[in-house]
Amino acid sequence: MIVRPPQHWFLRLFDWHGSVLSKILFRLSLNLLMSVIAVMGYQWYESLGIHLTTAPFSLLGVAIAIFLGFRNNASYARFTEARRLWGSLLITQRSLLRQVKSVLPEQDDEAKSFAALMIAFSWSLKHQLRHSDAQTDLARLVPPRWRDEVMNSPLPTNRLLLCMGIWLGEQQRNGAISDVFIQNIDRNLNALSQVLGGCERIATTPIPFAYSLILHRTVYLFCTLLPFALVADLHYMTPLVSVFISYTFLSLESLAEELEDPFGKAANDLPLNAMCTTIERNLKEMNSDFPLPEPLQPDSRFNLI
Repeated sequence: MIVRPPQHWFLRLFDWHGSVLSKILFRLSLNLLMSVIAVMGYQWYESLGIHLTTAPFSLLGVAIAIFLGFRNNASYARFTEARRLWGSLLITQRSLLRQVKSVLPEQDDEAKSFAALMIAFSWSLKHQLRHSDAQTDLARLVPPRWRDEVMNSPLPTNRLLLCMGIWLGEQQRNGAISDVFIQNIDRNLNALSQVLGGCERIATTPIPFAYSLILHRTVYLFCTLLPFALVADLHYMTPLVSVFISYTFLSLESLAEELEDPFGKAANDLPLNAMCTTIERNLKEMNSDFPLPEPLQPDSRFNLI
């Protein structure tokens, strides 16, 4: 995720990192080439009686703009829902650890073991969503009692939820947690399961391909033919205007594709590493488990992963 300090509006016009311009630059160059061909060949195809007007492009442009708006709204809704789920993850884990420490004030080792399971849950979820290897973080975080079971599981994130449930059941059977109080704790544990299910739903259910495909084809066909409709009125200004209009449509389409998967490593995706580090710092601080890991800061390009 791009985290930039406030800057003057004029300087922001020239920002490159975090912009989708780098992704569509080649496509814009193709549109520029088509504009040059339209200008150079205008007299030739005009003599053949071929003449495109801007009228159909005006109607099509309005339709494309509306559908691009729907597409971007759908993608941004996935992004904001993912952010809410990870915010809920932090809140729920704080509440769980507070509840455990309030009923087990003299059992710091048990509280730290439970907190380690929750921290490992966050990092494991991050790796699951980004399809990366979680073994290093699991070996670092999971308590020895559960380590082999979790690391050998094909679904370690869900296995960690089960381990937390087993731990709570043991505390109840030992008389450390009453039957009434465990219901409140179990409710928060269910909230973790809802976060896991919500993230899996976003990650495994993309926007329907047919919807994205028809919009993708329409945008590219529009941008390809646009110079031939503009050249009769704009002549040598056609490349400039055509590229500017194409930049608007192509950038919106590219941004929608990027936001559709909010758990990736693109410049505008969620900074899951930073969020996991924040969760780890919070839970360790509640247990007075020092030193705390350093919070992640944006790099030299103001990027936070």
